[in-house]
Amino acid sequence: MRIIAGTARGRRLRVPDGAGVRPTADRVRESLFSSLQQRVAGADVLDLYAGAGGLGLEAASRGAERVTLVERDPRVAEVLRANVAVVGATQVRVVVRDVVAHLQRDADHAHDLVFIDPPYDTSGADVDHLLRLLCEHGHLAPEAHVVVERSRRSEVPNWPACLSARRPRRYGDTMLHRADHVDPDAEADPTRASTEVPT
Repeated sequence: MRIIAGTARGRRLRVPDGAGVRPTADRVRESLFSSLQQRVAGADVLDLYAGAGGLGLEAASRGAERVTLVERDPRVAEVLRANVAVVGATQVRVVVRDVVAHLQRDADHAHDLVFIDPPYDTSGADVDHLLRLLCEHGHLAPEAHVVVERSRRSEVPNWPACLSARRPRRYGDTMLHRADHVDPDAEADPTRASTEVPT
């Protein structure tokens, strides 16, 4: 796995052995970050289930101002710290904590961009719980964007009222579900409500 663009372009990241880590494929990251465009530079980024750090460190390389990587496995976190050093990302911090426990704490600052990449066997109900916690505990900036990576066989996220869904994208067996943080009392934008997969 490598960093695709930015200040650390081409640098190789280690993937932990035997820890159940499933890095986001290079082509999926490339397409995702191409679509994010101006959202990344200067952003405050939260990467949950960080694993090897591919998503968060790609954001750091592309100019994110602050990146928080949350990973509960201490062994994986050691590899994650090594990858942070390889990228030379001084704006990145690694938090060794269960993601639910992390989100249940009220945020000390809000995030502009959130990546959620749980194991594919994580239940849809568990993912939905994470999304609610993001909203309820102040983790989302006013115009935050949330990306959930799932298997194409997994349930579609049940987005809470504070998140307005965009159309998901499929890359082989991978689905990227995305939503924007909105005022739940505002009128919904019908162009963003569809969860239909384009053909």
